[in-house]
Amino acid sequence: MDTGCHCTEHRDRNTNAILYNILSQMEYRDPQQSNLNHTLLSHPCHCNRRRRVCLKKPSKTCQEASAVLVKTIHFMKNLPAFNQLPPTDQFSLLKKCWAPLFILGLAQEGISFEVTDTPADSILKKILLNCQESLDMEREQPTLAGVSKLKSCLKTFGSLDLSPKEYAYLKGTLIFNPDVPELNAALFIEGLQQEAQQALKEVGQPLHPDDHGRFARILLAASMLQTITPTLLTELFFRPLIGQADLVELLVDMLLFR
Repeated sequence: MDTGCHCTEHRDRNTNAILYNILSQMEYRDPQQSNLNHTLLSHPCHCNRRRRVCLKKPSKTCQEASAVLVKTIHFMKNLPAFNQLPPTDQFSLLKKCWAPLFILGLAQEGISFEVTDTPADSILKKILLNCQESLDMEREQPTLAGVSKLKSCLKTFGSLDLSPKEYAYLKGTLIFNPDVPELNAALFIEGLQQEAQQALKEVGQPLHPDDHGRFARILLAASMLQTITPTLLTELFFRPLIGQADLVELLVDMLLFR
């Protein structure tokens, strides 16, 4: 399967041309030439899946996202059944479910955000300053395609208009995932997931008695959560705050300090 870029501007311009423009910008000071080079380098690709973006208001949005994440961990910590699990199972489940739970939290809190193109000089500086770290090893950056998928997911849950109890039981179905590898209490966790799903179905019926397909739509929407990568969420909402730290390790620390 071809995963390369197919936009017209990218096809018309190869790597050598880009490097030539970088070097030319260092040698020549002609204003028109500099503007041309800046235009070429600032927008190397217009494909949404490669178009790198960042938060338009990082201070405000990162603060709101952090509050949602703290509530998410507290929700897990306050579940008696979760606390009964072996610590290794707790950590495995946390690593698997924190991202979809966080997205549910964004939807429940009605958090909205906007993104903008990532400044092009973030990569150019690394080239010009002869950074030792290989660009190929650089962390995956948020793309417009990834953010669009996240926003679509949030919109779907907004249209479902879940009640607080529905959100709680849906979170339970995501936390107690028996398909996580190497669980010590997989059967117990499977039973907890089934209980959460049944409770989710029962609590929604009196609220929407004529909507017989609601439970199925909720589960379908929940499956969309797995398509949003934890990397996207980490880099978009938390990297500006945690720097080089590992987010999962920080979450484990939050889970341990009860």
